[in-house]
This record gives sequence, C-alpha cells and structure tokens, in this order.
Amino acid sequence: MQSFDVVIAGGGMVGLALACGLEGSGLRVAVVENHPPKIPFSANDPHALRVSAINAASEKLLAHLDVWSVIKGMRAAAYNGMEVWDNHSFGRIAFSAQDQNLSHLGHIVENNVVRDALWQKASQLRDVTLLAPATIKKVVWGENDVFITLDDENMLTARLIVGADGANSWLRSHADIPLTFWDYEHTALVATIRTERPHEGIARQAFNGEGILAFLPLSDPHLCSIVWSQPNLAAARRQDLDKLEFEKELTVAFDVNLGFCQLESDRLTIPLTGRYARQFAAQRLALLGDAAHTIHPLAGQGVNLGFMDVAMLIGEIRRLHREGKDFGQYFYLRDYERSRKHSAAVMLAGMQGFRELFDGNNPAKKLLRDIGLVLADSLPGVKPQLLNHAMGLSDMPKWLKQLPANNA
Repeated sequence: MQSFDVVIAGGGMVGLALACGLEGSGLRVAVVENHPPKIPFSANDPHALRVSAINAASEKLLAHLDVWSVIKGMRAAAYNGMEVWDNHSFGRIAFSAQDQNLSHLGHIVENNVVRDALWQKASQLRDVTLLAPATIKKVVWGENDVFITLDDENMLTARLIVGADGANSWLRSHADIPLTFWDYEHTALVATIRTERPHEGIARQAFNGEGILAFLPLSDPHLCSIVWSQPNLAAARRQDLDKLEFEKELTVAFDVNLGFCQLESDRLTIPLTGRYARQFAAQRLALLGDAAHTIHPLAGQGVNLGFMDVAMLIGEIRRLHREGKDFGQYFYLRDYERSRKHSAAVMLAGMQGFRELFDGNNPAKKLLRDIGLVLADSLPGVKPQLLNHAMGLSDMPKWLKQLPANNA
C-alpha cells in the first residue's frame, strides 16, 4: 500500500496542472491516468482538432508552473484581435490588443500540446508520481484517509482525492454528488480549415439564427481551427456532406470573410451539454474542471475556468498545509468550493444568456442584439471591462494576481 497526501484522478490538462502546482509544498502527490500520452509531440504533426483559447490568467498559471515557454516552443498561436458579428446585420464588436497596449489577447493551443508539456514536467518532479496506465476501481472514504484500489489491485491511501477525470467523472458519480445538466440541443462541429486570405492573428465569431461559427487562428497564417455550434441534425448533415459542398456552406456561413475555405482535416462532432455539480467538494474530495462544470464552447472559456479551479485549489492546499491544518477536511475545502461555484455559475449563466440572445431570427431579438453589440463597441469603458473578463483577469486567485507580471 502506497501512501500519498493528494491523489488526483485524471491526468489531463487540469489534473496535471494541479500536480505540478503542488511540487515543493512538501506533499506527496500521485496522478492516476488510464491514457498517458503515447507519441511525443512533433512540429510536423497535423494540427489536432481539439484546441483551447488560453487566456492571460491561464498563461500566468502555466508560466508559474514552468511550462508556458515549452508550450510556446511546441506550437501556440497568439491572437491579437477578436471580432464578433451578427451575420446579415449591422451588429459588430471588435477588440484589439494594440488599442489596449497589450502584446496579445491570448493564444490558441492544441489541447494535446498543453497536456504533453504538463506531462513531461510532472514526470520530472520529485514529489509527483504518475501511475499510468491505471484506473481507479474502488474508493472508500474514512475519517482521516481515503482508501483507493486500482484496477491491478494495488492500494493507495491519501488525505485528499481530487476528481479531474472529465465531464463523465467516475469519481463524482462514485461519491454520489448530484449533477445538474441540460442539453443545449446543439452539436459542435470542429475541423482545421485553410483560408484563402490570412487570418492576421484575429479570432473571429459569426452568429446567425441557426448557430455560432468561430474561426480560431493557428500558427500557419492561413490555417484556422473552426468550432461550429449548430442544431444536431444540421451538424450531422454537414459532417456527411461531400467535401466541396461542405466548403461552400462553410464559406457562405462565414460571410466569405476570409475568402474560400478549404477543409484540411476530418470533421469531428461533439454534442453540447451543460453540467454543474451540486458540490465541488466533500469530505476528503475536491472536483476540478469538467468534473465540476462544463459550459458552452461559445467563448472557449472551459479550460480557463478549469485552470482557475486549479489555481484556487493550489493556493488553498498550500496555505492550509503551511498552517498545519487538515486540507482534506470539508470544513477547510468550503472556501475553494464557494469561490469556484460562484465563478462557474456566473460563467454558465452568462454563456446561456448570450447563447439565447443570439439564437433565432426573431426581428425584435435581432435588433436588440445588434444594438447591444454596437453600444458595447462604442460606449467608453465597456470594451476594457469585457476584455478584462475574457482574459480571466478578474477570476484569478489572490496569490496568482500577486505574482510579478514578467512571470507571465
């Protein structure tokens, strides 16, 4: 039987970031992951279909974990502008890094790049043990410890177990934590696209009555990752379309903003479901990332919300351990739970309201959203606040905010 202080179920981006963030605290950490990265990343690999818009707050956390420079060295594309518009209408808003005296607004990074960099880092850390491939088979909660049985019958003990095992979290379900969920009745179609005109490092998002189409700039000036949120039947039809027909529909749906669009990859479809765990913590248990919440991919904020869960939990565990307190006690985990439930609820409500406002072609609703975009684009002080929110600067825990700016 191996004894640890913290056992993390799930070695994805969020679970690995927590493990790296606890290095040097004097705590022994284990990560249990069934699917470790198989092949090292190569810059010659085609772009992966799953990408994230890493905002300034997440960049700062990843820099603190000493992996951000590695990620940028692998493959990351800075974006210096954002444009949002309502198709066939006058509503439009644009953000520019230059206008705000910033070098960039964020980076588009393939999820596997972030995960590979974190995995490499975690594998080098003295206090972190990667148990992979391995699956948790059974968990029994005691008063002072958690007893964990793996699929190979090896047993672990921990003072705290952390669920970072994704949207369909086995650990959350095993702990009988209720889940509120709703079907967005939309599917995200994702693919890599080559555009006729260069993207110029601008993230673009077009709304129409049927759905939302985002073009996220990649490192090649003519390559974008698209996320096309649309009704389920429409997504299924477009996934099966002949390549040329799909390219024509995509180009029209994007108002020919970047010229003709060519498909460079497979088309992947992902059903969209919102989830919100009723508890983010319990006795000797904490939930992180998609195990605690999943949101509409409208603004690419899902992973950023998860990374701020990580940042908050790192701060709380380190503080409680320094003070000699039992960080596995639910009494002490409540600050983490309250803070992150609030942030997730605000984000979920905001995304839902935004999605509903831009859903459908009701003339009154269309006029309302067009006027809203124009006012947000032109009224003094509004855009900086929206940008501050998009960059995650208002969601950072205190310890991360206080790190020197040059750490980011």
